[in-house]
Amino acid sequence: METSKFIWMDGAMVPWEDATVHVLTHALHYGTGVFEGIRAYETPDGTAIFRLPEHMARLHRSAKAYGIPLAHPVEVLIEAARQIIKINELEAGYIRPLAFHELGAIGLNPAAATVKTIIAAWRWGTYLGDEGVAKGIRVRVSSWRRIHQSSFVPIAKGTGQYLNSVMAKQEAVATGYDEALLLNMDGNISEGSGENLFLVRDGVLLTPPIASGILDGITRASVVQLLSDEGVTVREATLTRGDLYAADELFLTGTAAEVTPIREVDDRPVGKGEPGPVTRRAQDLFAQAVTGKLPAYRSWLTYV
Repeated sequence: METSKFIWMDGAMVPWEDATVHVLTHALHYGTGVFEGIRAYETPDGTAIFRLPEHMARLHRSAKAYGIPLAHPVEVLIEAARQIIKINELEAGYIRPLAFHELGAIGLNPAAATVKTIIAAWRWGTYLGDEGVAKGIRVRVSSWRRIHQSSFVPIAKGTGQYLNSVMAKQEAVATGYDEALLLNMDGNISEGSGENLFLVRDGVLLTPPIASGILDGITRASVVQLLSDEGVTVREATLTRGDLYAADELFLTGTAAEVTPIREVDDRPVGKGEPGPVTRRAQDLFAQAVTGKLPAYRSWLTYV
């Protein structure tokens, strides 16, 4: 990854190489942290961060879900994100807020541990590759099942729970695919290793509901609104593995992935084996929205 100059740590701007933690940090041992992924974009009116308040509000919800007390309110985190982009002189980039239990406890109960909050930012291009965005990626259904809400909180972004995604991603890449799709414990489609899924059939856009164990994605919600406002019928629906094979189009959404087409699933071409018209429209609308070219959605942008 490309480094930058500073990382915000509980109000202080710390040089990148000095932003370290102790080896007995609780979160390092037990995954007791929460995080966000946010993107900043270059626009005609300067650098803007996409849906920053929504991301910081979700960070607080995730922390509440896992009992991690955050010392910084949403407004402070919003300003810190703006400042970290400024001080690192980034015209565009990726922002990673992270809050985690640090020192003070080594057993499973983290109550005595302090909580550290950091925000880093750096330049990061397309997550699944430029060719993947242009032509679509190859995915497989993972042998690993998506974590269940009886054991974790899938709608929160807890650091420990992402081992589930890591195993699915590693398996996919090791077997020659770009990404994994996970079934939930009921055998229905949940999401990718780090993205929400959309399926197009007969002109209707379908996406799994929250009850399928997905993250309540902010990019997902943005694409739903953008396409709905264009007149596309969008519905939440429980989807099976067979629905993947019958789809006319498939695509993934997420802060890192943005809008990435799927051209092949389990060695079967999706539609004609290339991105379809709804996918292309989603890509175009999203790209215009994040760069401030759609006046109706400028409220989604926080200018630096």
